[in-house]
Amino acid sequence: MSPVTTQNWRNWAGNQQASPHRVTTPRTTDEVAAAVRTAAADGLTVRMTGTGHSFTGAAVADGVLLRPGGLTAVRAVDTATGLVTVEAGLPLHALNRLLDEHGLALANMGDIQEQTAAGALQTATHGTGRDAAGLASQVAALELVLADGTAVTCSPDERPELFDAARAGVGALGIVTAVTWRTVPAFLLRAREEPMAWDEVLSRVDELDAANEHFEFYWFPHTERCLTKRNNRVEGPAEPLSRFKGWLDDEFLSNTVFGAINHVTHRAPGTVPFVNGISAKALGARTFTDTSYKVFTSPRTVRFKEQEYAIPRDQLVPALRDLRALYEKRGWRISFPIEVRMLPEEDAWLSMAYGRPTAFIAIHVFHRDPHEEYFQGVEELMTAVGGRPHWGKMHTRDAAYLETVYPRLADFRALRDELDPDRRFANAYTRQVFGD
Repeated sequence: MSPVTTQNWRNWAGNQQASPHRVTTPRTTDEVAAAVRTAAADGLTVRMTGTGHSFTGAAVADGVLLRPGGLTAVRAVDTATGLVTVEAGLPLHALNRLLDEHGLALANMGDIQEQTAAGALQTATHGTGRDAAGLASQVAALELVLADGTAVTCSPDERPELFDAARAGVGALGIVTAVTWRTVPAFLLRAREEPMAWDEVLSRVDELDAANEHFEFYWFPHTERCLTKRNNRVEGPAEPLSRFKGWLDDEFLSNTVFGAINHVTHRAPGTVPFVNGISAKALGARTFTDTSYKVFTSPRTVRFKEQEYAIPRDQLVPALRDLRALYEKRGWRISFPIEVRMLPEEDAWLSMAYGRPTAFIAIHVFHRDPHEEYFQGVEELMTAVGGRPHWGKMHTRDAAYLETVYPRLADFRALRDELDPDRRFANAYTRQVFGD
């Protein structure tokens, strides 16, 4: 284990900070277990961070902070079964390259690949999919260290309740040290990105969702324009974007120029409607075919704050119409587009899509802009239709509310009482969402 140090920590967006009692970098599961036992002897809580991509306080550690950088080994790759076991700290971008080298892939994933394997999983990271669900549905087994310092493995056959609870456990049941993924043969995706009018998207959303394996869209507030994305498997050949086109669209326009725009709108909010109109027109139609993870993911260098709610799929269109009406009613000036994705129901207890087909509505603001009024207004709208907040994105909901929208939350809390009665893995955020 690395020498014990004391240092400050902050997340990617800069809205969460911590000054833990000590920071260590364990390199084995045994060292994680020893760190947990030592923390208990010292009366300290312990948390393992990922790469800090959560906007909530999920990774905040006041007692002992465990860095994941020493747990990045690849333990097993079985190309016959598709089962791949990696340690918790391996970043998703490294996992994606590893899988591709062995002719394998994740069936679905979100649009950022900077998170660690365990960090992304513990907050129920998802993408968009008609048939393929989020990361929690692509796990075959977990290894984790419990509060008493023991290491256990759980799967559908071994400690199945712990498996269903811990796949999206926000680190409250134990420290995940390894994940066994259930992968699929590597595949190509044909990406079709196309501007479309707001009214057309809302009138066709069911059709577009049903006709495509992965459909999502972005609405640019204060405009009539959306950008739709349809990703479907094809046999090939690969026809990736040229290096220049990829740089122009995904790095220069979507990051460099968009970042400059947000610095302008931060100082002059009144320019937002005009600027959004230009931004919506700048991203035109394009079609390309590439390795799945290269289509699923995109670089994100403009820092922002985010809130995302999962609502029943049949509530999507009315919720979006109500959301748009709020812009006019409240006089909001928002430069970031609204992101809309869909997912089939999942069975991990704390998946945002547990037990129901789900639509996700994500809102963002530039990291230097105020968010409170905007996020609160949207949150009121989402919770009125039984919305579930993303565990890694900003919200104000507590255990009393969450128990009304998660049928298995009481079971999760009972398991937490059994496995961690002294709350060794607690922090302010877990107390908010799970109670004391």
